[in-house]
Amino acid sequence: MIFKAFSDYLLLEKNYSKLTQKAYLTDLEAFNAFVVSEFDTKTITNVNYQQIRHWIVSLVEAGISNRSINRKVSSLNSYYKFLLRTKSIDVNPLTKHKALKVSKKLQIPFSETEMNEVLDQLNAVKDFEGLRDKLIIELFYATGIRRIELVQLKISDVDIANKNLKVLGKRNKERIIPLLGTVVETLEAYNIERQKLDVIVDHVYLFLTQKGVKIYETLVYRIINDYFSKVSSKVKRSPHILRHSFATHLLNQGANLNAVKELLGHSSLAATQVYTHNSITELKKVYSQTHPRSKK
Repeated sequence: MIFKAFSDYLLLEKNYSKLTQKAYLTDLEAFNAFVVSEFDTKTITNVNYQQIRHWIVSLVEAGISNRSINRKVSSLNSYYKFLLRTKSIDVNPLTKHKALKVSKKLQIPFSETEMNEVLDQLNAVKDFEGLRDKLIIELFYATGIRRIELVQLKISDVDIANKNLKVLGKRNKERIIPLLGTVVETLEAYNIERQKLDVIVDHVYLFLTQKGVKIYETLVYRIINDYFSKVSSKVKRSPHILRHSFATHLLNQGANLNAVKELLGHSSLAATQVYTHNSITELKKVYSQTHPRSKK
């Protein structure tokens, strides 16, 4: 592997997940193939910015979104910063690069009514898949975890006695999230049905399919989309919207922004502030309905 040293650096020093490492390397290998093809060079170590710019233009012409292009360039920039650090190059060719403009997409959370309607649907379920789906939805809404974090949850990550959950987030950063009593009840009921499965292949993982293997991301997406399509007309019905709902509803109820940041596993407040838009909308609504000088 031509990027072996960088690959090890991402895993061992930056503490990135294997999924993130793979994404970085895929971007680098794609750029390397482009440079070899277009400029007849055997290495991307000493390319100049004009060559990189040529690659960016080719991505735009191929219909790749600005957001995706920025991510690819970010991978490349990380590689050149690594080369600078190891004194393999003297100048980072991306030093003066400016990211392409990206329009901000406003994610619309599920309403509290929609959340309650879905959970009410699941209150009567007693079988394995029904309880699993209920627990998945309750965990997303009660903890705000990411889809990949949920998929990777292990039995040992759940502390029922202390009602908390250990989550391994981005860059392998660990956080502890409290569990609501209702979630613990569903968890206990699910575990009873889980133990009744004919075969359990992936013993260590919390969420399994009927065949006893670890649940996968596309199935989780399908579960969320299926249940919420019955109560919501929103175009996007995904695990991320549930994470968005978790944060928005907490902020609407007066939760501290720093506390929400910690629960979400964000490294900075800037990432959490995305969720304040809907909170401000709710505040304006309350303000207009309650202020004595408001024209109701």
